[in-house]
Amino acid sequence: MTARPLPFGAALLLGGALAWPAWAGVGPAEIARLGADLTPLGGERAGNAEGTIPEWTGGIVAPPAGYKVGEHHRDPYAGDRPRFVIDAGNLAEHRGRVPVGLQRMLETYPGFRMPVYPTRRSASVPRRIYDATRRIAATAQLVDGGNGVDGAVVGIPFPIPRNGLEAVWNHLLRYRGETVACVIGQAAVTRGGAYTLVKQSLEIELRYSLPGMTVEKLGNRMILFKQKTLAPARLAGDIVLVHETINQVREPRNAWTYNPGQRRVRRAPNIAYDNPGTSSDGLRTADQLDMFNGAVDRYDWKLVGKREMYVPYNSYRLHGDNLAFTDILKPLHVNPEHLRYELHRVWIVEATLKQGASHVYKRRTFYIDEDSWQIMVADIYDNRDQLWRVSEAHVVNYYEKPLIWPTLEVHTDLQAGRYLAFGLDNEFPMCTWDSNLRSRDFTPAALRREGRR
Repeated sequence: MTARPLPFGAALLLGGALAWPAWAGVGPAEIARLGADLTPLGGERAGNAEGTIPEWTGGIVAPPAGYKVGEHHRDPYAGDRPRFVIDAGNLAEHRGRVPVGLQRMLETYPGFRMPVYPTRRSASVPRRIYDATRRIAATAQLVDGGNGVDGAVVGIPFPIPRNGLEAVWNHLLRYRGETVACVIGQAAVTRGGAYTLVKQSLEIELRYSLPGMTVEKLGNRMILFKQKTLAPARLAGDIVLVHETINQVREPRNAWTYNPGQRRVRRAPNIAYDNPGTSSDGLRTADQLDMFNGAVDRYDWKLVGKREMYVPYNSYRLHGDNLAFTDILKPLHVNPEHLRYELHRVWIVEATLKQGASHVYKRRTFYIDEDSWQIMVADIYDNRDQLWRVSEAHVVNYYEKPLIWPTLEVHTDLQAGRYLAFGLDNEFPMCTWDSNLRSRDFTPAALRREGRR
């Protein structure tokens, strides 16, 4: 399958040895395309020639009739039926549009399948994000060899990406609301299907996207994140606090932990890169949460091009409060009965470990949604260059904001026959957007007070 050409031609296809442009942003002619032949965030507005990808007409701009804020989200596409189902038997017919990791899952697990539904380009964000994207497209630039971004705030910094780093920075800085408070479940599922549910509360201030934020006020702090374990009892009371920096080479992320047994707050410099994720039973790395997060400096990033691929999308059925966790969590993989895949155009970015750099993942392929800049799927390879893990983001449009974000992340370890499900919310109250969180709630002193309550 041939990748589509990049926006500025083959001369700008950047491989392992990255050459950095000396200019900031894109020119007036390119900016004029935003909201015209391109969506306001840089996707192709038009559908495809076959009609299997429709035109983007604004995404979801209002909740379904009867929806009330605070309830689990009603499925605006509940009447859709699968166009077809991909399984091991017909994979050859569809292989060119199935990410490599999902191909391997179909080949390895007889019970896994991919129901493919009509494509619904539901992605949308508030008008101010569109406006900010157009404004900063002229000023955003990579700095420090691509390890940071300057001249950008609130919007998508590189809506017309010229290299792989710009594309992945769009994912890192995409809109996910302003503040959010959630209770979610995480389950490390054994080969036989057993698991212990880890219940966590999350509180997040997404500083980069706050109304009125400026480059000067933002400084180098893009996200404030706090995670408290509520269950099981042996882990309850553990708290993690993270101040996420934009340029993590210039200033590494600041992290602290509170341990209720010791009743102490400690620095936690290891919450980064390939250190094991919190309560993940070793099934994901710290930088695998949210599909990819943190510093970009250990990889060379190549923008391969854009392709039409089957990816998880509009996963309202998986999100519903009519399901119990036991309906979803099955041996080897989540229950495919509740999954939804659609054909979407995605940017493909290859991350290859730099010479002399250290990470348990030698290579990663990211499939990034053109409409939202959310990484949808990631193929992950070990240091023998063997496919090891595959990550999926089963997204919905949280249309009360609106924004695209996973309702469930699934990280499958193909070598161990296990997987990690993060974000389970079917049995819990819905996230609270626009909560009363403030920056002062994300300090080590606040962490200490909360741990002792």
